[in-house]
Amino acid sequence: AWPPKTAKNICSPLTKPNSTSPNQIQPHQPNPTSPTSPTAITAISMAPKDGGPSSGGGSDSRFFTTQKKGEMHELRLELHSTDRTVKVDAVKKVIASMTVGKDVSSLFTDVLNCVQTGNIELKKLVYLYLINYAKSQPELTLLAVNTFVKDASDPNPLIRALAVRTMGCIRVDRITEYLCEPLSRALRDEDPYVRKTAAVCVAKLYDIAPELVRERGFVETLHDLISDSNPSVVANGVAALSEISETSGRDVMKISAAVLQKLLAALNECTEWGQVFILDSLAKYTPAEAREAEGIVERVTPRLQHANSAVVMSAVKVILSYMDVMGQGEGLRALTRKLAPPLVTLLNSEPEIQYVALRNINLIVQKRPDVLENEIKVFFCKYNDPIYVKMEKLEIIIKLVSEKNIDQVLLELKEYATEVDVDFVRKSVSAIGRCAVKLERAAERCIGVLLELIQTKVNYVVQESVIVIKDIFRRYPNRYESIIATLCDNLDTLDEPQAKASMIWIIGEYAERIDNADELLDTFLETFEEEDPAVQLQLLTATVKCFLKNPEETQDMVQRVLDLATEESDNPDLRDRGFIYWRLLSTDPEAAKLVVLGDKPVIEDDTFRLEPNLLNVLVGQIATLSSIYHKPPEAFVVRAKRAMGGDIGLHEAEDEDVIDEGDEENYEDENDVHGAGGDDLLDIGGLSVNDNHRPPAPSSSSTGLDADLFAAPSPTPAPG
Repeated sequence: AWPPKTAKNICSPLTKPNSTSPNQIQPHQPNPTSPTSPTAITAISMAPKDGGPSSGGGSDSRFFTTQKKGEMHELRLELHSTDRTVKVDAVKKVIASMTVGKDVSSLFTDVLNCVQTGNIELKKLVYLYLINYAKSQPELTLLAVNTFVKDASDPNPLIRALAVRTMGCIRVDRITEYLCEPLSRALRDEDPYVRKTAAVCVAKLYDIAPELVRERGFVETLHDLISDSNPSVVANGVAALSEISETSGRDVMKISAAVLQKLLAALNECTEWGQVFILDSLAKYTPAEAREAEGIVERVTPRLQHANSAVVMSAVKVILSYMDVMGQGEGLRALTRKLAPPLVTLLNSEPEIQYVALRNINLIVQKRPDVLENEIKVFFCKYNDPIYVKMEKLEIIIKLVSEKNIDQVLLELKEYATEVDVDFVRKSVSAIGRCAVKLERAAERCIGVLLELIQTKVNYVVQESVIVIKDIFRRYPNRYESIIATLCDNLDTLDEPQAKASMIWIIGEYAERIDNADELLDTFLETFEEEDPAVQLQLLTATVKCFLKNPEETQDMVQRVLDLATEESDNPDLRDRGFIYWRLLSTDPEAAKLVVLGDKPVIEDDTFRLEPNLLNVLVGQIATLSSIYHKPPEAFVVRAKRAMGGDIGLHEAEDEDVIDEGDEENYEDENDVHGAGGDDLLDIGGLSVNDNHRPPAPSSSSTGLDADLFAAPSPTPAPG
């Protein structure tokens, strides 16, 4: 069955096949124009109903067998055959070749001639071929316009809808002028299937020629469809208006009181995907007062028990967006209690669905932690959970931990720290430290658990414990330093840069409490040049701290470190810091103490890391890709800039509608989504590569240093 249930296809039950949002969660629907698109396979597998040679779904695999030389000539002859069965098989062979990556564009005219048929199966196959090659053969595609226009008036509503949909999928500007008249008729067609197909086509036409849509009044027609008697037509009208709003950046939906009542009425009657479209539109609506919000929520709440998880998540999104309007009160508390069960139920699904649900729940507990405050046990990891599910569960456990449940959470995390998966163990140990940082009264119990884990002498457990204990020291200075001796006993097990850097920071920060601090640092200095830059920087700072606290015994050591940092290293950060410390120590040791030994800001709990404004945006995007990436849509969705003439430029993505045998719309997102998340790999922190505003070089008279700070230092007296 397609699509396969892989990690890449995590969204299928939380998806909307007719999705219109640029970042909406969608099932894995491969690009129909891709050479390996399984949608072509789907089209090929449609066998005729008359029991001919092509009947039987399993027999269609023969179309994918390797053909002998001269197959193009044979295909051309078969395409011109008068036998309908031979012609259908020939088109299937062409689609099969197209699917496996062969170039069959040379048969364009021959396949196009087959479109003049009353056989709907053959017509679907030809239309699929046209969609695939329309961009490379735009002039020849115009030859099919008469057929499209004729089919748009066919007595069969399936063929009428098929023609309008295909014309919308062929993204050729010259086709659009012929599309308007058939589309206008289809929007007012007597058959609801044709009307709902035409509604989606309006959104596609707007993407190609927005001015044309406005001139022909298609947007107003879509508004009329919201009052349609068929709920599926209403849902597709809402979907098309939402897509146009996304594309244009303007609110063309304009939900009024009358429209609101029609949407709520259709909500109970349309299909599950139609419900998702309507719920998403309701989530963007701002109620005028608390009473109106309560009325809408009352109509939406039954959707929380829906079998489709996409409907559930969309209903949750609506309710969360209206909670702020409803204010405080018993009604709000009752609503909060109703949200927990459907979210917990999602965690009984397949791992991929669990992951999507957990990413959304992560946002929900940041916005409304009271929704799941009593459900922390459902986020405890199972032995057979995939690692990506376990990691997300740990994040939510940290967000929900409180003084009421800290003891059972610590027992659970301690158990996780004995697992075999190294990454999961590290995350569990880190979670214990984060619990300590978050809950001041539980910090001592957390440290006790960490010390027990250190006694296991497991290398990666010890190293992760050192890292989190450093954070605990920064959160609660001068409270738990009695455990430093235990940490020092495990110095030999530290071999990772971050663990070494953390231990060196502890030694330098508390050098006055460690009798042999200079000796401990000296052991690290033996391999200074081979260490990671982070370790070198910490060694430099820790040695200077030791010198300022005990100058008599560490003068030679600090001189050696400064020499290594400024003369032997080619790391500019290390050299700059070395020069700064050297100048401070040689000119004003008291100022050096104020700078190096000054009070440091206490670190804060980072459990709720998202900025409030960003969190509000992401909560409004629940059940979309934004809620999985935890990024706003503009961070990973690239929209083309339209030219003055209405050209779509870069936006000519190859994602088009596919005609499948079920005659259902596969309304795909037509935006190029870059998997890298839209990050600018050339972003260097706001600096321009060609930045001409460089700071002036320091003069030797003002700084006492040569202007070239990266050269070997001038003879400088040893700090004393």
